[in-house]
Amino acid sequence: MDCQNISSLISNFVDNFIDFTVCGIFLPQPTNPSPPPQTIFPSPPRLVAIGDFHGDYPKSTQAMTLAGILDPATHRWSGGSSFMVQVGDIFDRGGNEIKLIYLLHRLKHEATLAGGNLVTILGNHEVMNMNYDFRYVTREGLIEFERWGWWFKKGMDMKKLGGDEDVRDVFDGLPVSFEGVERKYWNGFRARMAALRPNGPIASRFLQDYKTVAVVGDSVFVHGGLLKEHVEHGLEKINSEVRDWIRGSPTTKTTKCPDYLLGGLSVVWLRKFSYGSNCDCEQLQSILSSIPGAARMVMGHTIQREGINSVCDNQALRIDVGLSKGCGNGIPEVLEITGGKEIRILTSNLLYRRSDPVPDKKKAEFLAPEVGVKA
Repeated sequence: MDCQNISSLISNFVDNFIDFTVCGIFLPQPTNPSPPPQTIFPSPPRLVAIGDFHGDYPKSTQAMTLAGILDPATHRWSGGSSFMVQVGDIFDRGGNEIKLIYLLHRLKHEATLAGGNLVTILGNHEVMNMNYDFRYVTREGLIEFERWGWWFKKGMDMKKLGGDEDVRDVFDGLPVSFEGVERKYWNGFRARMAALRPNGPIASRFLQDYKTVAVVGDSVFVHGGLLKEHVEHGLEKINSEVRDWIRGSPTTKTTKCPDYLLGGLSVVWLRKFSYGSNCDCEQLQSILSSIPGAARMVMGHTIQREGINSVCDNQALRIDVGLSKGCGNGIPEVLEITGGKEIRILTSNLLYRRSDPVPDKKKAEFLAPEVGVKA
């Protein structure tokens, strides 16, 4: 065995060791090159969608268990051929962001092996973190990233000792101190910047494969919402350009965050169709009609205190229930579409266990032991 093979074996061992040390699970190592992003998917027999996670591992796994795609004992994929979409905002407001990223990545591979699928969407908080906007980071989130950074640096040192000459210092060029920040959190901020900036280890390994927009059957999934100009720009083009930005690709013109990810009218920030009951249904219909086969837009981003709901005859489905303890502590709910047409809301709220025709907006203070359905 030559030295190059030994170096490669050591590098793979180190990567697996870091994964297990950081999150307690082994992950499939990335393939190179990765396949081009897919935007349009055929209609599956069963489609489930879950809103914003915001770093809350226990509540997020409750929601995935409710959706029937996660075994609560093993945290392995149990959804068979189900298709799951998570509509973004895994980061901020909680302390288990990396743990959730790792879990979702493993579930993607397990879903594929079982004949299912799992698609993750970029939210505004993923974009903020990749742009060094850490306004909503928690102390626990900084501690989690500091721990990741410590082990990642140890891994780089081990790879160098093993003869790997291509080890890149991902911390190069980053500040070592932060004005106005307690010293004990400096390493957390630095690790977060290193991991999540374009071409950073977590950004390039995980987030580059997140979609900005996905069309599954006749449902369009996006974190904030779409306007006509976004559709005219091209949904496939958006996914491709965003991926290039996240990878820090030097061969494309997308070297900075695309404008359609920034500002209140962007695809990750828009609230036009997810806030309140006064929705411009005519504009929404016009946008959907410009996407072949689209019947509805499914969005997160805006917390729905009354739970998952719709406007414009189910053309706008709003599924962010403020799940995370750091962002509303809402009761888990899951959108389910079966046969491409039957829409239900799976809930753990006892008030809806009898499928009340008119959902009561009052929320229970506890979780039911079994799944209910909101009519």
